[in-house]
Parts: sequence; structure tokens; C-alpha cells
Amino acid sequence: MGTRTRLVLTLTAGGALALTGCSDSGTTTTAVGEDRPTATRSPAARPTPTPTPRPKLKPGAKGEHVETLQRRLDQLGYAPGKADGRYGLTTQMAVWAFQKVNRLKVSGTVGREVWEALDRPAEPRPVSKHREPYRVDVDLRRQYLVVYKGGRPVLISHVSSGSGELFCSRDPGPGGSRCRYAVTSTGDFRTGRRASGWEVSPLGQLYNPVYFNGGIAFHGALDVPRYPASHGCVRLPMNVAEDFPDVVGTNVPVHLRRPR
Repeated sequence: MGTRTRLVLTLTAGGALALTGCSDSGTTTTAVGEDRPTATRSPAARPTPTPTPRPKLKPGAKGEHVETLQRRLDQLGYAPGKADGRYGLTTQMAVWAFQKVNRLKVSGTVGREVWEALDRPAEPRPVSKHREPYRVDVDLRRQYLVVYKGGRPVLISHVSSGSGELFCSRDPGPGGSRCRYAVTSTGDFRTGRRASGWEVSPLGQLYNPVYFNGGIAFHGALDVPRYPASHGCVRLPMNVAEDFPDVVGTNVPVHLRRPR
């Protein structure tokens, strides 16, 4: 007697019709039209974007990266001047001050180390145990000053102090000329007399001078080199001297040291 097959249409769980054959012998034939699982395709991994490298900048450079540098220095209180995208002398002196505070090589070149330090800047180190909330600290060894207000730095600037060289000048009065060394003394002082604009002294012209130790003053100068070069005063970049009398009032503590 031959085997008989019954064909049965059934509805699968996936909603498709399946044709199932059952033989009298109990053998199930192949189902037709049933849902079959499909392989799941994982999304393609997205590559990690490579950060745009920041270029090395030197005096004379121009462009958006210079403007970014200027805005960051200004944000940190280093007074680089106008954010015009031009790497001039004013920006260079601000970079010098930043490199000094962060204990980097003082070159004016902005490379990888400077960019990274701009991302995570160091705080200026107080030069004295006297840490009044409103004061001026001058690091004579590294040639920069910091103005603090409310205990926080609000202005950090490159400076040039006394050269230490012997010089002679003609002083008013019966004493005539005398010779002495160009020294900016360490010590604790306070700001006093000031003048607006250019003031002529026996040793030259001082812009917006703010005196703090007899005839020794903070003042603007057209030449503020990386090294000590003055007769004893503390020279400031012209853009800093423009605002310094407004930032620093009278009778403000001034501390000058040569810290390690």
C-alpha cells in the first residue's frame, strides 16, 4: 500500500502561509513559504576624527590661528593687544610673559608645548609671603609682573628692569653728574605719585609713570627687550602702560623679588 501525503496550509507566527506535508508514515515534508531569520548587519564603525593640528606661529604670522592665540592670551590676562590676526611685537611680548610664567623656553615661537600650556595654563607663583588680595608682584629674575585683584591675576605682563650696568647722569642741583649702577631693588613698596602721558626725566622719557620707590616707577617704553635694560625703573609695553594707571591705584602694595 503506497504512502499517502496530506498537504496542509498553516499560518506561521510571522504572518506567512506555509504548506506543510504530512505522510501517513509520520514523516513531515519540507515547509514552503515560512519566515526565515535574516542576519543582522552591524553598523559600520565611524572613524574617530583627527583633530586639526595647530600650526607653529612666529612673529610676522597672520591668520585665524594668530587671532585664536591673541584671544586666548587676552582671556588669561596677558594683554596681547588687539585680536587682529597679526603676530606683531605686542603679541610677542605677551607670549614671552606666558612662556615665563609657564616655565617654558622664552622664544616667542608658539609651538606644540605653548598650545598645550594655553589649554592648561599655570598660575603665576606669588613672589612674596605678603599676598594681599590687591597687589603687584614683580619677578625680577624672569622679568614679568602680575597685578592681583581679589586675590586673582587680572594683568600679567613682560617687563624690563634695571640692567645692573654702571651709568653716569647729570643730576639737577650743585652735585652735578654722578655714576651708579642700574639696579631695580628688591623689597616691599607702595604705589605713589603718577603722571599722565610722557614725563621727561634726567634719564629719558617715561610714559604714564606710576612711582613706587622714590624715582623708580612702572612706565611705558618704546623699547622693552627680553633682558633687563633700564636704569632701574620697570619698563612696560606701551599697550600695558596705557591701562596700567587705571588698573593699579595709589597706595597699592608692590613686591619685587628674585625667586628661584
